[in-house]
Amino acid sequence: MDFLTNFIYQFFRPRNKVIARYTFEAGDIQEQQLSRLLHQAQDTSWGKKYDYRHVKGYDDYKNRFPVQSYDQIKDDIQRMLRGESNVLWPGMTRWFAKSSGTTSDKSKFLPVTPEVLKQCHYQGGFDTVSLYLRNNPSSHFFRRKGLILGGSHSPSPVNSQIHCGDLSAVLLQNLNPLVNLIRVPKKEIILMDEWESKIKAIVESTWREDVNSISGVPSWMLVLIKAVLKKSGKDYLTEVWPNLEVFFHGGISFTPYKEEYKSLIPSDKMHYMETYNASEGFFGIQDDPADSSLLLMLDYGVFYEFIPMSELDSPNPAVVPLTGVEVGKNYAMVISTPGGLWRYLIGDTVRFTSVSPYKFVITGRTKHFINAFGEELMVNNADKALHEACVATGARVKEYTAAPLFLLDRAKGRHQWLIEFEKTPESLSQFARLLDEALQRANSDYEAKRYKEISLQPLEVIMAHEGCFYQWLSSKGKLGGQHKIPRLSNDRKILDELLAINNQMNK
Repeated sequence: MDFLTNFIYQFFRPRNKVIARYTFEAGDIQEQQLSRLLHQAQDTSWGKKYDYRHVKGYDDYKNRFPVQSYDQIKDDIQRMLRGESNVLWPGMTRWFAKSSGTTSDKSKFLPVTPEVLKQCHYQGGFDTVSLYLRNNPSSHFFRRKGLILGGSHSPSPVNSQIHCGDLSAVLLQNLNPLVNLIRVPKKEIILMDEWESKIKAIVESTWREDVNSISGVPSWMLVLIKAVLKKSGKDYLTEVWPNLEVFFHGGISFTPYKEEYKSLIPSDKMHYMETYNASEGFFGIQDDPADSSLLLMLDYGVFYEFIPMSELDSPNPAVVPLTGVEVGKNYAMVISTPGGLWRYLIGDTVRFTSVSPYKFVITGRTKHFINAFGEELMVNNADKALHEACVATGARVKEYTAAPLFLLDRAKGRHQWLIEFEKTPESLSQFARLLDEALQRANSDYEAKRYKEISLQPLEVIMAHEGCFYQWLSSKGKLGGQHKIPRLSNDRKILDELLAINNQMNK
C-alpha cells in the first residue's frame, strides 16, 4: 500500500471493528435500528396514523399493518413528489430514485432522504472501500482515478424543485466534492441523458487517464470497456489502464460475465467485489474475496424482515425477523428504511449461506423465476448453470432470458432460452444439453421434472442476433447504466417481444 492510500486508510480502519460486531450482536443491532426508525418517524403522517409513539417491540410493529408493495404507498409518494412534508419521513424529500424495472412502462419513485443517503448509501460505499483495502494491503487505490458508470437525473414531473433519476445519478449529484478529486469523468458527462452520446463522451475523457478502479453494472460496463478498446486500438483493458486493480459491481449477477471480463482483463492482480446497492438502500457487501456471499449490513438504519418464498402468495404470509431466518431457504426481503419505506417488499429474493455472521446470495426477483411446471427455477440457478456450460464449451454469454414453452398437445413443456453470445459455442445443441444437465445439478425440482421427461422436455436454446437485447431495451426507453434484462419470466411476454425483434433481424 502506497503512503497516500495507507494514510487515508487509517480513517477507514475503525469501521472494520464495528462490522466485526455483526457476528455476535446482530439481534441487538437490528432492534436498535427499528427503535430509531420508529422514534424518528413518530410525528409524520404515517407515524401518527399507526401510532409509532406507542409501538412496543417487533411483534407490535408487525401487527400494525401488513407488508407493503409500491401500490400501497404510491399515493403517499405522489404527495411527497408534490412537495408535501412529513408524509412517510420527516421533512421534505427532494430526491427520488426512479426505478429501473423493464417489465412496465410506468416507473416507481423511491424516496432518497438525506438520512438514507448518508446512513445507508454513502456508508455502504465507505465500507466497501474499507473492506477492499483490508483484503488488499498492496492496493494503490487513492493514488489513481476511479471510473463510475452511472445514470442521469431530471426535475420531478410534478415539482421543479424535486429531482428524480437513476440512483447512481442521485448519489453522484450529492457526493462529497472531495471524492471528485479521484473520480472520472466530470459530473456533467456522467449525468448526460442520452446513453450513446454519454458513452462516447466518457471514452474520450477517460481512456488516457490512469484508472485503477471501475464501478457499475457488469453488462453496461462491458459496453464501455469495448468502446474504450475500440478507441485505443488495444485488445486488452490492461493495455489501456495498466494499473487497473478492482471492479466494484452490482445490479445483476456477475457469474455469466466472469469469463468475458477475464478475457478482456488478463491480470492476476485484478479484483472483483460485489455490492448490493438498490434504489431502496444499500444492503450487502462481499467482504471475503474467496466467498461470493454478501455480508448483510446491519447498522445502516435498515430493519430487515423475510418471507419464505413458499409463503409469498399466501393471504397472510409468515414473516420473520433476521434472527428467524434459516440457512438454505429462499426468502423475499422486506425492509423498513430511513427513506420512509415501511415493511416494504423490495422484490428481491435471497438465500442465507450463514447466520454467524448473516451472509447471503441474491437468488433473483419475486417476479423473475420460472415455476410453470413446479420446477421453481431461480435466477441464481440459471446463472450458475450458464457459467458451467460456458466453461465446458468455451462460449461467452452477453445477454440472455428464458421462459416456459407449453406443449399442450403432449401435456408437457420445456424452457426456451434466447441467448446473445459474445463467443458462440461450436455446437449449439451440445451447449443446450450441457446447460440442461447443469440446471438439473443446480436445482433438484428441475431435475425431478426432467426425470424421464415427466413434465419437462430438454430445454431449447435460440441464438439471438447481435444487438437484439439492446434493441429491446432501446424500444422500452431503458438504455443506461442501471437497466437490466429480466433473466427469467413465468410467462412469455418478454421472450416473445425479443423473439419478434430477433426474427425481424433475420430478414
